[in-house]
Amino acid sequence: MMQLRQLDMKRITEEERRMASVIAKKEEEKKRESQKQSLLKEKKRLTINNVARKWDLQQHRVTSIAANQDRKDSDSPSQDPCQVDGSTISAFPEETGSLDSALSNALQGLSVTDTHLVEVDGDTLSLYGSGALESLDRNWSVQTAGMVTTVSFTFIEFDEIVQVLPKLKIKFPNSLHLKFKETNLVMLQQFNALAQLRRIDQLTIDPQGNPVVSFTLWKYYVLFRLSHFSMQKINGTEVTQNDMIMAERLFGILAHVASSELPQYRLISILGDARKKQFRYLLETKGKKPGVVSEENNDSKRLVGENTNRATLNYTTRDFYNEKLEEIKEKKKFCKMYIEDLVKEATEINMKNEALQKLWPQMFIELVRDAVIEIRNKSSYMKLCLQQITDQK
Repeated sequence: MMQLRQLDMKRITEEERRMASVIAKKEEEKKRESQKQSLLKEKKRLTINNVARKWDLQQHRVTSIAANQDRKDSDSPSQDPCQVDGSTISAFPEETGSLDSALSNALQGLSVTDTHLVEVDGDTLSLYGSGALESLDRNWSVQTAGMVTTVSFTFIEFDEIVQVLPKLKIKFPNSLHLKFKETNLVMLQQFNALAQLRRIDQLTIDPQGNPVVSFTLWKYYVLFRLSHFSMQKINGTEVTQNDMIMAERLFGILAHVASSELPQYRLISILGDARKKQFRYLLETKGKKPGVVSEENNDSKRLVGENTNRATLNYTTRDFYNEKLEEIKEKKKFCKMYIEDLVKEATEINMKNEALQKLWPQMFIELVRDAVIEIRNKSSYMKLCLQQITDQK
């Protein structure tokens, strides 16, 4: 009430007006900030719902309610990109009207679309949807990249995650904790792919969307295959020395069998890689004081410490496997055509040889006869030879 002159029988001073104005502005700013945060949370919720629905469609686990809703959505003339199950950001009409360009500043750590979401919250990088993996190609600031210690994957095929693990190792060198939820971890073999990372202290596999967790021995296999990481926690539970002993007892023979069945050239290749890592580690530590042990040195020791037998236990994604099958088919086709050409050429040579053997006796008689006739007259033959020599000069 800007025109008010008296309040409670007292005259309002200019100082009171200024104080009231300051308090009102603070309250307005607080309200605007609250509105921005509410909108931000709503955008995040809607995007995650979109990603979840897309994931369900891919996994063929859509309920009848979702199917009916999809039908309604397809019948509607227009649809907001962020709309999910009939809800939109406009659920806050009284708030959206008061927002201004400052909203972009509230979206600092959040990149939102209707198909994937990338969020940095403290030391945790959360990736929702396969499209979020593309964020690993962007140029992250050194501060942000160094701050991230936990990486969470949700609604992403594990085979797609495997392809970006080398990038993850480079972009976020301090990542120690990996979380997987709804990533289609279905077999123990998939854990082999994690061995290529620099370091893992904690691993969290959510039972939702990861059937491998239902296997009784999955934790022991992880401890066995990734033993060179000296993992501390799995699904929030501390790893004990007894767990490591049990893992070795259960799966130790597996690595031995795998390495013994591996072709010689593959085994030599793996041994070569292990020696390269060891040589690189020796070069890095050369010239450093014996008493100084850095975190980087510990990481190098982990790399060198991977048992060669365990290194033979690897994982091939379905796409890569299909590519290999296609490559093998092409090689087989080429080899077949090449052998057929060789057989055809050899057959032709053999036929010519047989024909020559039949004709050779008669040809030999004719050659001898022609030679005898030619040298029968010595003088004329000598003249002919001398003439040929003269012509050649």
